[in-house]
Amino acid sequence: MARGNRQDNGVRKPDMPKAKLTKENLKEAILIFSYLKPYRWTFVSGLLFIALSSGTTMAFPFFLKKLIDSAHSLSLGKDAVSPGTIAFWMLGILSLQMIFSFMRVYLFTYAGEHALADMRKEVYRKMIMMPMNFFAQRRVGELSSRISADLSQIQDAVTGMLAEILRGLLTLIIGMVLIFVLSPKLAGLMLSVLPVIVVVGVLFGKRIRKLSRNTQDQLADSNTIVQETLQGISNVKSFTNEWYEIGRYTRSLQDAVKMAINNGRFRGLFVSFILMSIFGTIILVVWYGTTLVQHGTITFGGLTAFVVYTAFVGGSMAGFADLYSQLQKTLGATQRVREILKDETEPVTIVDEPVEEKNKLQGAVTFHHVAFSYPSRKEVHILKDVSITAAPGEQIAIVGPSGAGKSTIAALLLRFYQPDEGQLLFDGKPADSIPLSQLRKQMALVPQDVMLFGGTIKENITYGKPGATQAEIEDAARKANAHDFITSFPEGYETIVGERGIKLSGGQRQRIAIARAILKDPVILVLDEATSSLDSASESIVQEALDNLMKNRTSFVIAHRLSTIRNADKIVVLDQGHVVESGTHQQLLAQEDGLYKSLTKLQLEFTSE
Repeated sequence: MARGNRQDNGVRKPDMPKAKLTKENLKEAILIFSYLKPYRWTFVSGLLFIALSSGTTMAFPFFLKKLIDSAHSLSLGKDAVSPGTIAFWMLGILSLQMIFSFMRVYLFTYAGEHALADMRKEVYRKMIMMPMNFFAQRRVGELSSRISADLSQIQDAVTGMLAEILRGLLTLIIGMVLIFVLSPKLAGLMLSVLPVIVVVGVLFGKRIRKLSRNTQDQLADSNTIVQETLQGISNVKSFTNEWYEIGRYTRSLQDAVKMAINNGRFRGLFVSFILMSIFGTIILVVWYGTTLVQHGTITFGGLTAFVVYTAFVGGSMAGFADLYSQLQKTLGATQRVREILKDETEPVTIVDEPVEEKNKLQGAVTFHHVAFSYPSRKEVHILKDVSITAAPGEQIAIVGPSGAGKSTIAALLLRFYQPDEGQLLFDGKPADSIPLSQLRKQMALVPQDVMLFGGTIKENITYGKPGATQAEIEDAARKANAHDFITSFPEGYETIVGERGIKLSGGQRQRIAIARAILKDPVILVLDEATSSLDSASESIVQEALDNLMKNRTSFVIAHRLSTIRNADKIVVLDQGHVVESGTHQQLLAQEDGLYKSLTKLQLEFTSE
């Protein structure tokens, strides 16, 4: 399996692509921080506590110096502040440090979590209001990654990384100033060694990150083998390929082990180098510092404070390499989220907005010389000069071979896409002259593969009319032949249907979808092969429910089983994007060598066998 698809199968969280630090990327990132505006004073307070926290942290070595020098002075019989007094001050500073650190973390978390929740809502709103073409060109896993992995990366940056960068900068600046104040000579020695350690550390870090990614990729391959094998376990067993799969998994695991060991070797070298470098530098600084102490250039307490400040400065510099990598990932995530936020959405209105009188439909529909190609496949012409008319309340059946363009008719009716040529008219008015939400409020779709949400049966039915009464729900269920099987469940209408309605049979899911459409009470109904996947017993029950649904509505029935549309007012036969025949069932059967007659004959022969 290609590595780029791993975010779809849930094996592991994908590595976040990085973006270079450019003026444009930083500008994009600043726009993201506009979501912090409602919480700006909380955020500013967090910045203040970062400064206070850094200040108290850097004050600790200064008082440590005072404590040591005080003890040394008293041992020589000189006057000095009592070590107990200095220790009391240090405890006070430590208490302040605890308070400042708590407030820093709390305030940044409060502002960051609220800002990111607002951003998640905005991204989700934009996603769900995008036109169908947007979803046709993107995988669900990719979009899920935007609202999970990308926004989590931004969340980490706002709540943690920004604070760490600011704290590191303050620590570095204050520490550098103080070590030069304490001893310019020692500072010069330390600075001559520290850059070498940082550069080598960064190079090691890059190599280790690359090896870690390779190891994760190989482990993902191993997990993918497990996932695919378990999903297709019936094929594995029917072909007696258990040992083949065991061997495939074993080889993949062995490769992962080799990579992990290689990674461990580099990590061991890196840890050894860092330990040797840090302690070697401390030994060098202390050795040179003791000579300065002997010459009276610096006190013993000053030397101790210098070593601690050096550790602070070195730690800050080493941390910037990882923070820089995190910043690049955040900029990459920001770019992808901003792409969604900048895209044009459909003009969808609020749910409770009633249909305006001027936009109410009678049900007349006209396809006038319509041609269409999907945006992602412009070279493939799905519909070519299609003309279809439907009077209010008529039942229009759309039939034809696979790939003829039947489902595309449904997509155009619901205005998921716009015709490339020709016009789609509702009651003689161009489709684009009616607000999209106003139009769709008067239409309902019952698809072949019914998608139920993972709540209760009641919630799934009321999806067609939020806020419907229990009496309205039950009336719709009765008309859909669903009330009896619903009430047979112990929880009745409160029964949980499971993910995608997995706890219900295909026929039960279809009838709930029909009840949902009945409750919506649409003017125009679109049935996209609503019974093609059902057995004969379920089909007859569902077909009766569909007949109830289609009464007094303009209905477009996309049919695979031709026996279900014999009573249609008009049957339109599509072939290769053209309307090749049109008429009633009897009229089309009377056409010698007609496509409809041929399809009917083939189905009769198939069912008789």
